[in-house]
Amino acid sequence: MPMTTRLQFLLIVAVLCFCGTAWVNAEDWRQFRGNDCTSLAPTAQLPTEWAEGKNIAWKKSLVGRGLSGPIVVSGRVYLTASSGYDQSRLHLFCYDAETGDELFERTFAATGRTICHEKMCVATPTPASDGERIFAFFSSNDVACLDLDGNLLWYRGLTFDYPNASNSLGMSSSPIVVGDIAIFQVECDADSLAFGLNVVTGETEWQLTRPRRANWTSPAIYPVGDSSVPQVALLQSSAGLDAINPQNGKTVWSFEDGASTIPSSVVSGETIYVPSNGVTAIKPNASSPAPEILGSLSNMSPSTPSPIAYQGK
Repeated sequence: MPMTTRLQFLLIVAVLCFCGTAWVNAEDWRQFRGNDCTSLAPTAQLPTEWAEGKNIAWKKSLVGRGLSGPIVVSGRVYLTASSGYDQSRLHLFCYDAETGDELFERTFAATGRTICHEKMCVATPTPASDGERIFAFFSSNDVACLDLDGNLLWYRGLTFDYPNASNSLGMSSSPIVVGDIAIFQVECDADSLAFGLNVVTGETEWQLTRPRRANWTSPAIYPVGDSSVPQVALLQSSAGLDAINPQNGKTVWSFEDGASTIPSSVVSGETIYVPSNGVTAIKPNASSPAPEILGSLSNMSPSTPSPIAYQGK
């Protein structure tokens, strides 16, 4: 099967899965790995099989290529794609989750580098939402912020300010939203950076210099659920894991024993599972600048997929 067709098909299947879970349960799925970045939807009733006339609510053909995941906000499905000979056309689609009716499509011209590995594409990062806005991020380092009806609120071409913030394989880190800050990792072996952008204005609230090595992991949030502990953003890199104050970008604590640059860390309760030396479990310590290391499994080494923690396992 040609690569383009196969990618289109997988994206269609992903949309159908979300329509059968997040929408039916009246829950949003606002960013990569869900609202809290754990990949868990405890109340969802997942279909175990689908075929024509079975567990398929609707399906749509999509233009170009897309490896990003869909998000679900207020009964609508949002997803991205890239098209054109050089993938310089950037698309954001919106569908009614119940009927599959297309509510809008918006197309933008990439301002940054669109060269990617043949197994990747410019539309690899998954969009994020704060419930009022959609933040569509692309490997070209373009960020488009729209309201839920598709009206453009602001647009940032990060390459204009940081022309070397790219790598030859393509970028895949997906943004997260914490409060009124949208957080982006743009990490490579040149200008390697992380940003906190104001969700309303798109202005840079803070930026960090990051390890100069290609990195495809996505930020996560700690802690998840109800907690008296202020939330931090977890930024992973080859150097380890940094807990960042999402409002000002300051480092709260760091795990400095190295980590993978492809699978991302996951949080379960007070524990963070880091793809490091296999998988290492750590717990932040309020009295120490370094987290407590609870243990590691050197024979469990995820190479690409991010781990999931569920019911203590």
